[in-house]
Amino acid sequence: MATLRKRNGKWQVQVRRQGHSPVSKSFINRKDAEAWARDVERRLDQSEALPARQASDSRTLGDLLVTYRDKITPHKKSASVERYRIDKILRHSIANTQAAKLMPAQVASYRDERLESVSGETTRQDLVLLRQVLDVARREWGLKIAANPVDDVRKPPPAKARTRRVHFSDLRAIAKGLQTFRNPLLRHVILFALATGMRRGEILRVEWQHVDQKQALLTIPVTKNGHPRTIPLSRRALKVLADLSVTASETEELVFPISANAVRLSWQRLRTKAGLNDLRFHDIRHEAVSRFFEAGLTLPEVALISGHRDPKMLLRYTHLDPRKIAAKL
Repeated sequence: MATLRKRNGKWQVQVRRQGHSPVSKSFINRKDAEAWARDVERRLDQSEALPARQASDSRTLGDLLVTYRDKITPHKKSASVERYRIDKILRHSIANTQAAKLMPAQVASYRDERLESVSGETTRQDLVLLRQVLDVARREWGLKIAANPVDDVRKPPPAKARTRRVHFSDLRAIAKGLQTFRNPLLRHVILFALATGMRRGEILRVEWQHVDQKQALLTIPVTKNGHPRTIPLSRRALKVLADLSVTASETEELVFPISANAVRLSWQRLRTKAGLNDLRFHDIRHEAVSRFFEAGLTLPEVALISGHRDPKMLLRYTHLDPRKIAAKL
């Protein structure tokens, strides 16, 4: 049954049905709240009149999430991120809902609640994950649902592309902050990222056997999109490698023998010290790609270096300086 109450100038309505987690939403007008409640009740009532085989499926959404986390997630490159996301959803009440009876209204309620505490992009990624889990469960694990309930839920728009450039003043502040860092590897990682446009994970996986300094080439066998690539190295990139080769031991395989977590923590301390809290490490990749275009490289040439297979996504990374274009004109 539906419960309505007015609070802080809005009508809050909650629908409860046995076998389902409560569904709630807020409205400006009482009529909209009542109409929404009737629609939810109708949908929930229809879901109760299921074939016996479907009604006997007592698996909850949480059960499917755990199975997906244990069987599917470990094979993904972003396994740690997805595992964290799934564990977060498992702590929400929607995870207790019978998967076969999950309704779009419940997913929408989950979306609205998440939007109150996290960004639209994070919420959108949660919904994408839920859709994937339910699709796999329907195709491979025998979940009997007529349609994926996430498909009928409006998703927050994708996050806008960042336009943050790494200016000379930023680099000067970073260089000053690095003077007090004992581990010189962070400086080399930053310089190499700026010279190559490589992702942090790609940089930390580079081995000496992947480097051909004579031909100025670097092979990247493991990438985010699963397509290995070989990129040309600029003089600045070769200078970083030359400096590292002087101190590298003969038994060291990695060019940058430092963990991802150490880089993450060091970067956070560095940008705080430099007063650049709005600067992300990934912005360095954006900056490098923008510089490639400003240097006169073509779109296919930049794509070869950056590894982007979709020109639209590559252009999202590019933030050209209008003043430099004006100078060319």
